[in-house]
Amino acid sequence: MSTPPRTLLIVEDDTGLQSQLRWSFDDYTVVVAGDRTGALALLRRHQPVVVLQDLGLPPDATGTSEGFATIADILDAAPHTKIIVTTGNGDRDNAVKSIGAGAYDFCAKPLDLEVLRLIVDRAFRVAELEAENRKLRSATPPSALEGIIGTSQAIREACRLIEKVGPTDATVLLLGETGTGKELFARALHRLSPRADQAFVAINCAAIPENLLEAELFGYEKGAYTGAHKQTRGKIELASGGTLLLDEIGDMPLALQAKLLRFLQERVIERIGGRETIAVDVRVIGATHQDLAALIADGRFRQDLYYRISEVPIRLPPLRDREGDVALLARHFLDAAARRHGRPVRGFSAKALKLIEAHPWHGNVRELENVVNSAVIMAEGKLIGPEALHLAAAGDEDILSLRDVRNAAELRAIQRALTRAGGNLSKVAELLGVSRPTLYDLLDKHGLRKPTDTE
Repeated sequence: MSTPPRTLLIVEDDTGLQSQLRWSFDDYTVVVAGDRTGALALLRRHQPVVVLQDLGLPPDATGTSEGFATIADILDAAPHTKIIVTTGNGDRDNAVKSIGAGAYDFCAKPLDLEVLRLIVDRAFRVAELEAENRKLRSATPPSALEGIIGTSQAIREACRLIEKVGPTDATVLLLGETGTGKELFARALHRLSPRADQAFVAINCAAIPENLLEAELFGYEKGAYTGAHKQTRGKIELASGGTLLLDEIGDMPLALQAKLLRFLQERVIERIGGRETIAVDVRVIGATHQDLAALIADGRFRQDLYYRISEVPIRLPPLRDREGDVALLARHFLDAAARRHGRPVRGFSAKALKLIEAHPWHGNVRELENVVNSAVIMAEGKLIGPEALHLAAAGDEDILSLRDVRNAAELRAIQRALTRAGGNLSKVAELLGVSRPTLYDLLDKHGLRKPTDTE
């Protein structure tokens, strides 16, 4: 069975060029429009995945405003369309601008038809591959690791551990800074386990006042205290048969840690005000951003409880250690936010991407998601520029070149050496491994006042 010809939409007002292009692409189904209205009508009727479009269209045939408006309308109607722009010879600025507006590629006039055929054929192949990928993604059932995005070595190692431990009933302790996605990984562990069709119950031990946390965890009997009007099951009991996530377990009060330890040892609970022991079959996952070893040393966390909850400890990497993942996550959050808010934003400018990759992201993935979401809402065009990110206003360093990185590291090294040597320049030079004259040059370069030399 033969494959039907590909449909190519040509948007060009020059009738002579229209005929030449029809002849050049006679192995395609070619439809031709001379203006924006005609182009949109043919787009709706034929649904071509590739459009070859001139920038100079009536009523602005000598300018580009109508051409850019046509690009915008086509992509609004069919976002996956590959638009190849034809521009006047030497008009590279508008060609580059068209790529920023969402065009796939450009070709300068006078047209080299052999080159143009290669560009068009490649555009069709890319569009067809992307369509096949979208089809496969929609047909594939959700992965257990759904929502965990990244290709860095650090995140791949964490995912491998999750896949290995998930099918077991081991108690897992997820360690990581705030915003690294601990609950996301906990849910992945649950989906991989034999308990996947049972309840997943999460409780944040830092978000609930100490006097209420015990009741939230263990439940209470009617009349146990003022306001206890009915018997209420706690989170542990509600999670029976499934998985319980104790988020921020490092913030749990010591008195409650003892009661939790008893539950983990005996797998039974007593509701507040009750005398009956209740057996509970639940898998426990702990998560914390705290340094538990330091808390144990300070007497603020029980060592015996630590051993119980950390049968398998898994450390989740901070975003700054996930090489290459920041831009990937930023694009994912942009697409999601644009759909959620109905905004026509399609990407980041080159400067915005550099700023995103240079930012330290102390709040990790959660901070990145919030920044991108806000930028999508505030963006005025189809591309997010650095000004929409508001990263500099937060006091973050904007180090975008190797020279800046080297200078910053050099300055820190000199300042540490000055402090360690107590102002003795001979010792400073020795620590830095440079001569005295070189040290003077470095002090001048960084605007550091020369200390009194106390040789």
